[in-house]
Amino acid sequence: MLQFEDSLPPTPMPMTARGGFQPPKPAPAEAPSSHGRVRVEDKRVINGMADVNQLVPFKYKWAWEKYLAGCANHWMPQEVNMSRDIATWKDPGALTEDERLVVKRNLGFFVTADSLAANNIVLGTYRHITAPECRQYLLRQAFEEAIHTHAYQYIVESLGLDEGEIFNAYHEVSSIRDKDQFLIPFIEILTDPEFKTGTLENDQKLLRSLIVFACIMEGLFFYVGFAQILALGRQNKMTGAAEQYQYILRDESMHCSFGIDLINQIKLENPQLWTQAFREEIRGLMQQGVELEYRYAEDTMPRGVLGLNAPMFKEYLRFVANRRCQQIGLDTLYPGATNPFPWMSEMVDLKKEKNFFETRVTEYQTGGTLTWE
Repeated sequence: MLQFEDSLPPTPMPMTARGGFQPPKPAPAEAPSSHGRVRVEDKRVINGMADVNQLVPFKYKWAWEKYLAGCANHWMPQEVNMSRDIATWKDPGALTEDERLVVKRNLGFFVTADSLAANNIVLGTYRHITAPECRQYLLRQAFEEAIHTHAYQYIVESLGLDEGEIFNAYHEVSSIRDKDQFLIPFIEILTDPEFKTGTLENDQKLLRSLIVFACIMEGLFFYVGFAQILALGRQNKMTGAAEQYQYILRDESMHCSFGIDLINQIKLENPQLWTQAFREEIRGLMQQGVELEYRYAEDTMPRGVLGLNAPMFKEYLRFVANRRCQQIGLDTLYPGATNPFPWMSEMVDLKKEKNFFETRVTEYQTGGTLTWE
């Protein structure tokens, strides 16, 4: 939850510092200066006055704590043993054609999705955020996106899949292409070298893009794929891939949580951005996201598979979308929507993060550490 107690508004500059001749004298330690020490009051998430190179004094402790938690959760794909997955994939009778389609469609989406996320952070979001604590987490997040892309490539290589088919799916599979095309305009806004914050219009553009990536991309677009691969793992199929997906899901849950805290902090410091018209626009984008992800569910599951079917995901996506809306202060879009996959709550519930991150890093340095029940 956002730590509001660490988010006091900036102290106005004294009028005596705004004009008139003053005899030279040492500035008091607390006076804001381009060459002085950073004051907590001068730090802001966007359009901040403080030196972005000075991490302390901390103002946004929640961001630093998430950075530390992300570091404690470090893992690498090659630490996961893929031998059982390889044997399963090579056995013609071990998986149905629908199960194989699920695996390939998942990899086809995710191999590019995390690259899009990394580009958005490194080339866009990072340069517009002026709180060093938040920047520190963004650097960790960018590295985790690289690990995720590595993981998908490791699965593709281990299984001997057609790399051209998988890595070009975002061009050739409409349900994947449509999701990426939805996201790209929001990336291009932030990565445009001419784009700068500081006006109401541009600050809203930044906030809109942050909401799209935290609440729709990482908070919605990943959830059909995660549920599908984790369902395979629960049936003792493709357990190496499923183990990596669970680590990725835990990372992405933290990315989503950080993004939501960032959004709420910007809202707190810039209430003028959160207009009624802006809120309605965000609600429309959330609905569009639900529709796109549901089409992806229909494409990946033309028939029932793994005890799942596409209509079940319509309810699930509405449930998740309601949660994202509530987390950023919007009314729910789909009153009464429920979670048809209660077992997923144990894997994605942000309240479980503390327990997950308290486990020792060494647990992730050997394969087969997860038990699928």
